[in-house]
Order: sequence, then C-alpha cells, then structure tokens
Amino acid sequence: MRKEKTAFGVGQILMILFGAFLLAFTYYHINFQNHLAEGGFVGLALLGKYLFNLPPALTNLLLDIPVLMLALFMKNRRFIWSGLLGFTSFSVMYEACERFSPFHFDFQHNLLPVALISGILTGIGAGLVLRAGGVSGGDDLLALFISKWTGIKLGTVFILLDGLVLLLSLVYLPLMETLFTILAVSIAGKIITWMVSYQKKSKPAVTISYVAKKKTARA
Repeated sequence: MRKEKTAFGVGQILMILFGAFLLAFTYYHINFQNHLAEGGFVGLALLGKYLFNLPPALTNLLLDIPVLMLALFMKNRRFIWSGLLGFTSFSVMYEACERFSPFHFDFQHNLLPVALISGILTGIGAGLVLRAGGVSGGDDLLALFISKWTGIKLGTVFILLDGLVLLLSLVYLPLMETLFTILAVSIAGKIITWMVSYQKKSKPAVTISYVAKKKTARA
C-alpha cells in the first residue's frame, strides 16, 4: 500500500502563504471596500461583517474548524495539514489587512474593474494554493465531503453552496453588486481551472487531484 504523503516542502509552503496573502488582500481591499460579496465561507464571513460587524477573519476560521474536525474524523492527514496551513494563514493575513493596511481602493462608481480585479487576483491566489497541494477554505473540503456522501457531482455541490451564499447576500447587497460578484466568482473559477490544469504532472498533490475536478466542473 502506498503511504499517504502529508509533508509540505518549503516551496509548497511559500506558495500557499503567498496565495493566502493574495486572497486576503483582495477580499479586504477589493471586495469588502467596494461592497462586493463572495461565495463560500468567505462570503458568509463578509455577510457577518456587513450585518453584525463581526470580524471576517474570526468568522471564517470558526466556519473552517468544524470542517477540519470532519477531516480529522475521516483520518485524512493530508487535508488536515493543508487545511491548518491554508485556513489559519488566510485568517491571520485578512486580520492584518483589516487592522494595519493603509490602502483604500474606492471604485464603487465603476464596479466592472472591481469585478475583473477581484476575479483575477482571487483566481491566482486560490490557484497557487491548489497547485501547492493546499486548500484555502473549509468550503473546499465541505464540498468534497458532501459529494462523497451524497453522490452529487462536485461541481454541482459547489454551485449550490455558492448560490446559497450569494442569495443570502441579497439581504444587504443590491442586485447590481450581486451580479458583479457573480462575474468575479466566474472569472476566478476560470483562472483556477487554468492554473490547476497546467500543474506539473510529475508528482500531483492529493488535494489538487480532488479540487481540480471540482473547479473544472464548476467553471
């Protein structure tokens, strides 16, 4: 039996950290500062910020922890380590952006470039994390688990999860901002698919092999 590989090399760790930073920087400076939403757990965290002024970094981490416990229960150490690295680094970096960043990008009167920039940067950030064999959020793992337990296609599960979050976002977002959010999410999905599809084929990571299928189906 082939032993499960759980360790990350220095290059993989740096790639995950940079991808997490790019995601945190974009979600705060582009999405939040210009009142765009997002799918998945990040979208729920932004919803908590807009409605109840809850810190997104903490909310996102609290949403991730139960999914990580599921991975622990299923004894998938690869997912546990990649989750710990990806989840915590993203939350710490988002909190740092919110507390200490001097930058403010106000493009609310022209949301098209906001959606384009958000889609491109989040796509690159998430793509880097996936190429390194990590996961950037608990919603990635949750979609994998639901698909495995129900038999529903992975892409369908992610569309349903994102659609639910964006539907909830209508509580605080006008329809126009929601539509531009959908555009940003769609662009990010295409970029993630492209980055993962052109990964090195010599030693594909376990996480990439699962999540690449999800992102391809989703896009």
